[in-house]
Amino acid sequence: MVTIIGYGEMAKAIITRLIEKDIKIEVVGRDEKKLEEIRYLYPVKTAHIDGFDIENKRVILAIKPHALDEVSKCLKGQAELLISILAGVSIEKLHTINAEHYIRAMPNIAAFKGASTTAVTGDIAMKEEAVNLLQAIGRVIWVESEKDLDIATAVAGSGPAFLALVAEAMTDGAVAAGMKRDIAQEFVKGLFFSFSHLTDEHPAIIKDRVMSPAGTTAAGIKALEENGARNTFMEAVMKAYERTKK
Repeated sequence: MVTIIGYGEMAKAIITRLIEKDIKIEVVGRDEKKLEEIRYLYPVKTAHIDGFDIENKRVILAIKPHALDEVSKCLKGQAELLISILAGVSIEKLHTINAEHYIRAMPNIAAFKGASTTAVTGDIAMKEEAVNLLQAIGRVIWVESEKDLDIATAVAGSGPAFLALVAEAMTDGAVAAGMKRDIAQEFVKGLFFSFSHLTDEHPAIIKDRVMSPAGTTAAGIKALEENGARNTFMEAVMKAYERTKK
């Protein structure tokens, strides 16, 4: 049995994938209408959070970070394992909820497709347990520190939004060049699919293989470099990482 506290979009993604793995779920929250919706959507138990006993339970905390203090006051008992997906909330802060073992994890929106790249860190004694559980939503990468997890949040957590901006910009570029938007969208969609099959190679090698002397790719790369694309993405990751510390 896994207890999920929260019923937002990421919680729903996790619920969906754990159910597919035949893992029993209970969902805990304070909004009865939202709990009713969860019962309608999924074959799970639900419970109100006030006075909820987490004694010896495996708990996934999937709430808004600002709600941590309020939620912790509602719970009683000591969880066996607490896995938090709260961005920027340290394990030290998680101690407001009583647990034997603490794990931080940062999945991304692709969890809905079972294709998340999830960073995980925390109590090494529960590494295998946490990794096995979170593999239900995709690939899991264990990192050695909370700093690494916060950096991973900026890359893998925020990254889908950054790449969505790239996809939108490339589509607009094709439209500006004269292509119909629906066709441009199909080509950009296909591009991302194609690139996903090349990621076992170093990015520089991929670039060099495509970029021939005085060719179309060389002209495009030159334009990207002149307009600071590389530095812009580096800054985006740095800014996202800095926000995790606030």
